[in-house]
Amino acid sequence: MLGASAKMDFLKIIQSLDELLYEVMSWLIFYPVTLWRTLVHPLKMMDYADIELKDSRDEQYLDTLSPPLFLLLTLILIHSIELTVVGENELVRSNVGLKALIKDDTSYIVFQALTYSLFPLVMATALVRKQGVGLDRNTLRAPFHGQCYLAAMLALGVSGSEVLFRYGTTWTTLAGLTLALVTLLAYGLCQSFWFARHLDVSRLRGFWFASRGMVTSLVVTGVIGSLIG
Repeated sequence: MLGASAKMDFLKIIQSLDELLYEVMSWLIFYPVTLWRTLVHPLKMMDYADIELKDSRDEQYLDTLSPPLFLLLTLILIHSIELTVVGENELVRSNVGLKALIKDDTSYIVFQALTYSLFPLVMATALVRKQGVGLDRNTLRAPFHGQCYLAAMLALGVSGSEVLFRYGTTWTTLAGLTLALVTLLAYGLCQSFWFARHLDVSRLRGFWFASRGMVTSLVVTGVIGSLIG
């Protein structure tokens, strides 16, 4: 009886590994697809995230990656490029103060994921409050997921610019500055349109809500950065 039970457990492990391997390998296809769609049609992807959450879990994001997973993989990709081009990040190398909490690449990526997730959280919270529908886990979920697509693009641009800055040449510094400015401008415009459409207000009013959200997000991340730094 024990042998049969052990055999069943082994088969379950094999099946789980089979599903995990397929899921991970499928990222090689669906990450570029999600990246392209988000770069070209960011607002449509945010609406797409809202629609997908209405489906059953097994039917969600069949032809793309879920927004939080997309954000996480984007951060892993950028950090991999960083390691290849300019080496280990200073936060990982330092053992001074709170930096000691970030002791390896895994903890650094987790820190980055939490930091960039603050932007979706702040923006989604602002939208729900302005809509007056009551802030809870259910009302916050859809806008937060949609915002993660945009946060991934923010992470790609800002973290990419940091890699260019660290490279240290004149042209990479200029390229990094340009990339950072373009990224922040595009992010702000998308947020303005998103607020305007979901709150049914003018784009100018949407720009005001987006600006407040961005300032709040930057202040919070700045405070966290000063504590770590």
